[in-house]
Amino acid sequence: MSNALQFTVPDNVPFIDWQREFDFPAAEVFRAHKEPGLFAQWLGPRGTNVDIGHYDFRSGGSYLYNHAGADGVMQTANGMFHTVRENEFTVQTFEFSGYPDVVMIEFTNFEDLGSGRSRLRGHLVCPTVEARDGMAPQEMESGMRDSYERLEEMLAK
Repeated sequence: MSNALQFTVPDNVPFIDWQREFDFPAAEVFRAHKEPGLFAQWLGPRGTNVDIGHYDFRSGGSYLYNHAGADGVMQTANGMFHTVRENEFTVQTFEFSGYPDVVMIEFTNFEDLGSGRSRLRGHLVCPTVEARDGMAPQEMESGMRDSYERLEEMLAK
């Protein structure tokens, strides 16, 4: 893919930043995050199967989904959507069964770059540096890279 993921895990602070450009408008990238059927198609590394328990993508809504990778290990993610601004911005909590008892806050910006292109920028805040490191940022980065490649492939169809 021509649009590489930029993934940053700064030293001594409990957050992770990322950004990636897409050859599609922000509204299409946003829709792929908003609609559960689309979201399940691209989330996770290749070979991941996502089962949406519930997905209420609106301010005050919540979500729960399970996903299993090629190894068959089932993981659960859940949280609340605190703010959803159509085609623009989301704030949500994120809890992951692979690293229990840690609630993170994720900020996502959907930016229109013009000419049918967009940029997705994310900022994940963890309660501590140790909690951030417990999320295995290297695995998170490769999974996110695969997810966004799958998202772009899905949008191209």
